[in-house]
Amino acid sequence: MWRALFLALGAYSCLLGAECLVIDKALLTSRDKSSGILGQATRQRELVPSEWAPWSLLSAGAVTILYSFTLPQRLTKT
Repeated sequence: MWRALFLALGAYSCLLGAECLVIDKALLTSRDKSSGILGQATRQRELVPSEWAPWSLLSAGAVTILYSFTLPQRLTKT
């Protein structure tokens, strides 16, 4: 269980780091609940990743993936 958890966290971190390398900024929009179905009121938030974020996420993800491969496999009873 721990092995799969660390592998998933490492893969997610690597994917997020690779995505931060590709994009310059992300524009997140959400519709207000009070505006109704046809309402045009939206909130926008601009997310700009720092220069250190992609490489830190990629390296931390790679180390976590390597760590997950070094964990011992659980033996099953037959």
